[in-house]
Amino acid sequence: MSAEKTINFDKQDLEKFFIKHLNKIYAAKMLLLAQLPEIMKNAYFSDLKYGILDTLEDVKKQVARMDEIFEIMHASVSSENSNALESLVEDSFLDISRYAGYAELRDMSILFYLHNIESIEMASFQILEMLAVKIKDERIKQLIKLNYEDARKGRTLLLLLNAKYISTV
Repeated sequence: MSAEKTINFDKQDLEKFFIKHLNKIYAAKMLLLAQLPEIMKNAYFSDLKYGILDTLEDVKKQVARMDEIFEIMHASVSSENSNALESLVEDSFLDISRYAGYAELRDMSILFYLHNIESIEMASFQILEMLAVKIKDERIKQLIKLNYEDARKGRTLLLLLNAKYISTV
């Protein structure tokens, strides 16, 4: 049986990794900020509109926290990073528009994709929170934790909206 190897992160490499992945979430959040107001206008189910509004407010807070993290780490937001999360958001909104004439399926599609996006972001923030421990900056750790908690709360809200919506259809 082999002995466990020690895993040592170079702090500079870890910070670059952290910033790279924070940028990915940031890009997706910026897309959400741009698209959610229009999606909210087209939602049929009134509770869904309130859920989208709540999500939009959380996204604004999350982006502000991420801006603070970039500032603390003396890093800037990178727009060069096209990624799968951003593509998922774009594809989600394209799929939602396919149901433009069918309010019930459009709302179900909105709920489906927002839940998926929130789940991925929640997992991403959770990993970044663990990495923040290694970066050894309490403020960064606190900001990421707040974003994780917002994402978890948003996911729970979307689950409840899904259950309510499906039961009323």
